[in-house]
Amino acid sequence: MNAQQIKILGVAVLVILAVVVYNAAFVVDETEQVVITQFGRITGEPVTEPGLNFKVPFIQKPNYFPKNLLEWDGSPGQVPTRDKTYIWVDTFARWRITDPLTYFQTVRDEFSAQKRLDDLIDPATRNLISSYPLAEIVRNTDRPMDTFEGFGIDTEEQLEEERPSRVRYTVNLGRQEITRRIVEQASEKLDEFGIELVDVKIKRINYIDSVRRSVYDRMIAERNQIAEKFRAEGRGEASNIRGEKEKDLQEINSEAYKTAQTTKGKADAKAAGIYAAAYGTDPEFYAFLKTMDLYSQALEKDSTLILSTDSDLMQFMKGVAE
Repeated sequence: MNAQQIKILGVAVLVILAVVVYNAAFVVDETEQVVITQFGRITGEPVTEPGLNFKVPFIQKPNYFPKNLLEWDGSPGQVPTRDKTYIWVDTFARWRITDPLTYFQTVRDEFSAQKRLDDLIDPATRNLISSYPLAEIVRNTDRPMDTFEGFGIDTEEQLEEERPSRVRYTVNLGRQEITRRIVEQASEKLDEFGIELVDVKIKRINYIDSVRRSVYDRMIAERNQIAEKFRAEGRGEASNIRGEKEKDLQEINSEAYKTAQTTKGKADAKAAGIYAAAYGTDPEFYAFLKTMDLYSQALEKDSTLILSTDSDLMQFMKGVAE
């Protein structure tokens, strides 16, 4: 074997070694865990620590599974509560793979795991929600809610004073405790799949269409009742203001009329005094002036006046004729 053939053989051996080493080595990320299988069967313990690892080349295969939290998003479903109220419930959850060997043997992939979660979380959610009234599901405590700001009412308790017939609900468990029990109930059956259910939350709760319309109508009626109450109070206050205004106006008119009549009386008395003094100085001249005023007011152009000879109005006319 010459030098050229030895060189080619050495290169081929290096290439083969590189391929073998490349196929034998695998890297595990911080967010991954690996199960080694040989011809479809699990061999050894799962690799959960990050770093460079080795396997038998071409025979063994690494199966990667996520180690961090995974998301499950449920489909909205119609669920009746214990008080026979039908609602739409939309939930989501967080889960992780805690036993990759069991997980690989039972569900093998994330798609199958999501189906298992659907089969276990949805029934647990329905079971818990249907066991409690609506108030327990939507609230954590029975504390008063500040939901009436802008309507002149600060808290629900103040609205209670206005409407004593309003129904009050007592919350014993609350939404948070119900979701915790959903997690507890579903987790018991997920352990056999190597899955840990970390948390379940209710994303949204809504009434079904028929119930929602009736609720909206009731809310509108309540708001109209509150608005009508304020309008009635406003009309009452407006009537009081108008009454006070009319009262003040009457007082002003009375005072003005009193002042005017007093001034007019004084003026008439003064005028009467002046007339009396003038009449006392020359009664005949005063009578003449008054008679002339009467002529100017009573007689117009082309007027005809028929008087007896002994009428007072004729005395000055008779004097003119003479």
